[in-house]
Amino acid sequence: MAEVALRPVRDADLDTLFALMRDPESVRMAAFTAKDPGDRAAFDAHMARIRASPDADNRAVTLDGRLVGSIAAFVLDGDTEVTYWIDRSFWGQGIASRALALLLDSVPVRPVLARAASDNAGSLAVLRRAGFTVIGTDTGFANARGTEIEETILRLDR
Repeated sequence: MAEVALRPVRDADLDTLFALMRDPESVRMAAFTAKDPGDRAAFDAHMARIRASPDADNRAVTLDGRLVGSIAAFVLDGDTEVTYWIDRSFWGQGIASRALALLLDSVPVRPVLARAASDNAGSLAVLRRAGFTVIGTDTGFANARGTEIEETILRLDR
């Protein structure tokens, strides 16, 4: 069985992560993305901010040592939230679920919140398997879709 692991994001990971976060289908599914996923300067500035933030734990997701995505826990408006991005060619293999379990093992704070586009069934399934429960919905502008869409808000208490 392939090993999913987390490690700190390295400078050498940035080109790969930038490429993953520009994949059109992945961007559409994530919905709430950067205004311009192709803007490398904005990506680099964002990554520099979160890598330097004491309120963010940003990790590379590896599969048998190969970089396949990223995952993070961060504080927003006093709440701890999680987010992740997995290379589309690895969707459906349980990598996001395993990476999320590993990250949650290292996050002592509860509750933890998560958000996903309400039509992102794969991400919602990952979150539910991890024990998150739906606590509501919100509507927000999704840069990737150019319109407002519904987003599901989930919480993990344990």
